[in-house]
Amino acid sequence: MNNHIVQALYKTFQRRGFATLRFNFRGVGKSQGTFDNGVGELSDAASALDWVQSFHPEASTTWIAGFSFGAWIGMQLLMRRPEIRGFISIAPPANLYDFTFLAPCPSSGIIIQGAEDEVATPPATQKLVDKLRTQKHITIHHDVIPRANHFFEHEMDDLMKSVDDYLDMRLDPNSPIR
Repeated sequence: MNNHIVQALYKTFQRRGFATLRFNFRGVGKSQGTFDNGVGELSDAASALDWVQSFHPEASTTWIAGFSFGAWIGMQLLMRRPEIRGFISIAPPANLYDFTFLAPCPSSGIIIQGAEDEVATPPATQKLVDKLRTQKHITIHHDVIPRANHFFEHEMDDLMKSVDDYLDMRLDPNSPIR
């Protein structure tokens, strides 16, 4: 929740008028519980989404955004919640976790990768992107940020420009991808 990438995503969505929530998975920070290898964390994400939606039943669209492990959990939530219309997945660890559940992926989105990512390797991410791009009725954008490592330490401006450009395109009422 206090990671600089998660904070920047939160501020970006908030600035655009989205009802926005960032949270820690179980066992992180002051949250209760212990790490559950993705099972409990997916439940945490679903509960968090339910909570936000209970305060905003008028919301016409829902988006999911995540970084690293959170990107993996977010993509799993995407598969279970048909109201999610878009996703932003930053440094999804396709070399560490199984993403085969994304068949078929129900929504268009963007995957952003650091070219020098030592955790979520670029070849594994490219393989995931290539697989998703074979699916019909969705569009997968893929941005690779030169020189960026897993945490985008010196490339945060480029990362957030990619996020903002993608949101500008998707939220444009004339965009072919809605």
